[in-house]
Amino acid sequence: MRRSTPTLELVAVSKRFGNLRALDDAHLLLRPGSVHALLGENGAGKTTLMRIAYGLLKADAGSVQLDGRSVDIASPAVAMRNGIAMVQQHFSLIPAMTAVENFALGKRGLFIQSREAKRLQEFATQLGLSFAPDARANTLTAAEQQQLEIAKALGRECSVLILDEPTAVLTPLHAASLLRWLREFADQGRSAVLITHKLRDAVAVADDITVLRHGRSVLTSRATDATESDLLGAMLGTRPTPAAPQRRAFAVTTIDVQPVASLASVTATDRREQLLEISLDVAPGEILGVAGLDGSGHRLLLRVLAGRRAATRGSVVLPTKIAFIPEDRQREALATDLPLRDNIALRGAGTRRGWMRWRYWSARTRKLLKEFDVRAGTPGAERGAEGDELFPANALSGGNQQKLVLARELSDQPELIVAENPTRGLDVQAAAGISTRLRAARDNGGAVVFYSSDIDELIAECDRVLVAYFGRVRLVEKSREAIGRALVGAA
Repeated sequence: MRRSTPTLELVAVSKRFGNLRALDDAHLLLRPGSVHALLGENGAGKTTLMRIAYGLLKADAGSVQLDGRSVDIASPAVAMRNGIAMVQQHFSLIPAMTAVENFALGKRGLFIQSREAKRLQEFATQLGLSFAPDARANTLTAAEQQQLEIAKALGRECSVLILDEPTAVLTPLHAASLLRWLREFADQGRSAVLITHKLRDAVAVADDITVLRHGRSVLTSRATDATESDLLGAMLGTRPTPAAPQRRAFAVTTIDVQPVASLASVTATDRREQLLEISLDVAPGEILGVAGLDGSGHRLLLRVLAGRRAATRGSVVLPTKIAFIPEDRQREALATDLPLRDNIALRGAGTRRGWMRWRYWSARTRKLLKEFDVRAGTPGAERGAEGDELFPANALSGGNQQKLVLARELSDQPELIVAENPTRGLDVQAAAGISTRLRAARDNGGAVVFYSSDIDELIAECDRVLVAYFGRVRLVEKSREAIGRALVGAA
C-alpha cells in the first residue's frame, strides 16, 4: 500500500520578476508513485514553479515540503541531494563532450570512463537509447539528447523527476515510448511532474492534474475526473462549448490567387522543433496569423518562411524581398555594440559589393529614425538629428530597438514580412504603431505572417489564423475557443 504523505508539496508559492507577477499563491501536491501533469498557457508560471522546486529560483513567499517536512531548496545541488531531478525544456548538454562525459558531469570523485559508460548503458537499456557512449552530444538527435538528459537525472538516483515539455522535440513514436517509460517509472514507487501543453498526454499518462493560469492554481483534479473541456476551460479562463467536427488533415487549403510564399510537403528540424509535411500558401494582401505553444514548430515555421532555415524535404518558394522581425531582437536582429547606422546598413548586406558609402547610410539612418520615431538622442531632442545615427544600439530602450528593427526591415517595401511577437514588451502606443505599419504593408499588397503569443491580438490583427501543434499546422476559425482548442490538440 502506498504511503499517503506527499512526496513533494509546494504551498502558497509566489514569485515576482520586477513588475511581473509570475506566481501568485500557487499550489501543487505530488503523491508518491504518481505522475502529476502541470498544464497552462505560455507564461502561466509552470516552469517557474518547478524551477523553485529544483532550486534554480527562490520563491518570494510560500514553502517547499518533501515527505511532509519543510526544506530550503537553495540550489540544484541541494535538490539533487534530496532526490529531486529536473530535465529542462532547453537541454543543458555540453555539445563538445561525449554522451558519457555529459552523463557523469556534476558528480563527485574520479571520472572512470568505463564505469560511467557501463552505468549509462544500463539506463540506455531502460530508455531504448541507440547511440554510443562516446558519441559527441552535438551529433545526437533531439530524441537522443532528451533521453540522455533523463539518463543523467536517473544516474543521480532521483525519487522525484520533473520533466519540462519532454515531448516537444520528439516524434510521435519517441513521445509514446517516453510516456510509457514514465508510467513505469511511477509504478515503481517514484514520482514525476510532467509539464506539458498536450492535453492528450496529460490525460493518457497522469494520475493527477494541476492547471495554472496567470500564476495561480485554478484547477487540481484526478486525471480520471477531468475532461478535455474542463482542462481547456481552466487554461483559457473560459467555459468552452462542444466544438464542431473538424477535418483531421493538417495540410492547409491553398488560396485562389498567386501566393507570395508557398510551402509544399515541407519537413524541417532543428534542436528545438520540427515540421512534418507542411503545405502552406501565403496570399498577397493578407495578414496570416500564427499561433503555437512552446515546441509546437511555429518558431521553425517562421524561420523557414523568412529564409533563415532550410527544409530537409519538400518545396519552398519565397519572394526576393523578405523582412524578418524576430522575437529576440538582441540575438537575432541587432549587433547591439555597433552604431544605429551600421545596423541599418545590415539590410541586404550579403548582396552588395564595393565600398560602403557611409555618408549615404548616415543620412538614410537619420531619415528612418525620424520616420519610425526611434528615440536615440537625449530626451526631448529632435528625432533623426545629426549624430543620432552613431548611437550604439544597446543605448536604446527595448521599444526603440524594436522600432529600429522595423525601420530597417520595412525600408525597401518587402513582399513578405515575417513578424515574431513584434509587440511583445512594448507600451500601448509603440505596439499600436507597429500594428499600423504591418496593416499598411498588407493594404499595399504585401503579405504578412504574424506570430503572437496573445490569442486576442491574433484575432484583432489577422485575416486568417494558422495553429501549429507539434510539427503540424492547420487553419482554424478566428475565435479564442477554436484557437485554444487547436493549441493543445483538443478534438
